[in-house]
Formats: sequence, C-alpha cells, structure tokens
Amino acid sequence: MKNAAEHNAPLLRIAKRDDVSPAKAWCIRIASIFVALLLSACLIMITGFDPFSVYAAMVKGSLGSPLAIQQTIKLAIPLLGAAIAIAPAFKMKFWNIGVEGQITMGAVFSTFFALSWYNRVPSALLLVLMALAGMLGGGLWGLIPAVFRARWGTNETLFTLMLNYIAIGIVKYLQGGPWEKKPRGTQQIGLFQQAARLPTVWGVTIGIFVILLLVVLMFCYLKYTKHGYEISVVGESEPTARYAGIQVPKVVRRTMFLSGAVAGLVGFIMVSGINYTLSDSVAGGAGFTGITVAWLAQLNTFAMVIISFLLAILEKGASTINTLTHNMIPESMSDMVTGMILFCMLGSEFFIRYRLIWRKKQAPAAKAENGKEAAV
Repeated sequence: MKNAAEHNAPLLRIAKRDDVSPAKAWCIRIASIFVALLLSACLIMITGFDPFSVYAAMVKGSLGSPLAIQQTIKLAIPLLGAAIAIAPAFKMKFWNIGVEGQITMGAVFSTFFALSWYNRVPSALLLVLMALAGMLGGGLWGLIPAVFRARWGTNETLFTLMLNYIAIGIVKYLQGGPWEKKPRGTQQIGLFQQAARLPTVWGVTIGIFVILLLVVLMFCYLKYTKHGYEISVVGESEPTARYAGIQVPKVVRRTMFLSGAVAGLVGFIMVSGINYTLSDSVAGGAGFTGITVAWLAQLNTFAMVIISFLLAILEKGASTINTLTHNMIPESMSDMVTGMILFCMLGSEFFIRYRLIWRKKQAPAAKAENGKEAAV
C-alpha cells in the first residue's frame, strides 16, 4: 500500500517552510537580484545590445556624478517615506492603497501655509507649521476609510484607492482656481518663497534626514511599544484581539491616522524640499511603488532603505540611459531590467515561504520487489 501511494504521488509538491532564518531569507532575496541580472542579460543580448553597456550606463546615470547621486536620493525619498507610511497599516492587515492621496493631501495642507503665511512668521516656524499641517492633512485623509471600516465594515482597499482620485481632483481645482498663479490661465501654482523651502545639505533637502529618523522611530514603534503589539494582534486575528480586551475600532482609527500622517509629512517634504510647488502629480506614483517596497522588505523599515535606494538607482538609470549612450540603447532596455529585478525579487518571496518537493525515484531493488509482488 505504501509503495502504491508513493507511485501515485504527484511529481512535484509545494510545502510551507517553517524554519527559514532571516539571514537565509535575505540570501535568497540577494540571489534573486543576480538571477534577474543574468536573465536580463540574456534578453538584452537577444535584442542585439551589449548587457554590460546597458548596466554601465544605468549605474553611471544614477551614481556617476554628485548631481546624479543627488537626483537618485530625491527619487528615493518619497519611495522610502511611502513605504514607512504603509508599514503600520499593512501590519494591521488594513490594505491602505491610498498613500498616494494621503501624500497629496499632506502637500495641500502644507501649501496653504506656504502661500499665505510666508511673510507673517519666521521661516523656521513656518516650516514647522507646514510640517504639522501636512501630517494633519494626511492623517485626516487616512482616518476617513478607517472610520468607515471600523463603523460599517467597508472595503478599505477600494475606499482608499478612490480617495486618491479625489485628492488629485482637489489639487486640479486649486491649480485652476484660488491658488492659480498670475497671470491666470497657466493652470499652475506659483513657486514657494524662500522662507517656505527646506534647507539643503550637499544639494539634497534635509528632509532625507527626517525620513531616515522615521525609519528608526517606526521600527521601534512597531516592535517595542504597546501600540505596536496591539497592531500586530489585530492583524493576526480581530476576534483574538477583542478577546484580549483590545479596542479594535480604536486601534484601526489610530493606526490609519498615523499611517496618513507619515504620508502627509512626505507630502510636505515633496513640496517644500524637492518641487517647491504643488501639482496634481506631487506624489509621482510613490504611494503605489511604496507598496512594492514595503512588501519586499516584509515591513522591516531598515530593509526599506536598501530597497528604496535600489529602485531609485534603477529609475534614475532608466531616465538617463538613452542620453548617455547617444540614443544607441533605448530607455526600454533599462525598464526591462527594472521589471525583471522586481519580478525576481517578488518571486523570491515564494521560495522563502515554500519549498518544492519532487517525487523520489524508487531504487532498482525496490522496483524489482514491486514487480515481484505484482506478479504474485
């Protein structure tokens, strides 16, 4: 019976892993990047280009000069900030797809003070007011779906996604309405005065240091505080959390306000430290890409730093590869490399969580014994 069962077993089975150490998991993720580079090299060679030239142009375009490094850091700031904002919500299994809108609303609230208070208070106080306003705007925008989810059990994925478009619509109204710069008709908001701009260090906004501080603070908050423990319990099982005396609706509202507030702070940094104005594309897709960063980092904020800068390097390299090679290599080549790396990194999570079990081949002696038994 046992031999018959083994004979009828599937050729390949998938089993869940329970014993993967963090070090081994990260080795698998790093190996996936090298696999992606090898696969990309094959595809690039098939299309008739030199893979080493493509890779060299991407690295040079993103890290080849001080200006390139500054631009790469500017791209990494919103990615890292968005991923940090996503972390507490996803830890709670609240699928916050609205970070794009929360960044935008944080930028809107900050812009109000930048346009109307720049000549009323000192620059330092103005920047503090803008930061607090940005956090309030993003927090309130994140609180809306939390209230509906806690009170009426609405689907937070669709709710937060739709709020993104509402936030962008508000900015478009402001661009062509009360905040439109003069002369009218440009559909643009004017540049901020110097008092409303964050200082720079080595050509990069000091907002990067705020984001790096958030990396540490959010890690400690989720891992070592009571609130972080409650977020984890609610994420594992809401019935268990209620049984343990945790007020689930309160935790949901508090956590989403925090998530939105962090996103709003990112919006403040974008308008005050990078763009120096408000536009409907202020988030630049960072809210969606941040989901990928947070997922790949397994909600570990320190890992988010590495992944954010890796994606920023790829994005910056993609935007300059065509120029650096004098139109010899199309930008689509770098986009293909970026897509392959993301695909392999996401795929590596499967091999971290599961293992493939092939059906064992029977030894010759066992096969002979089975044949003898069949003959009898």
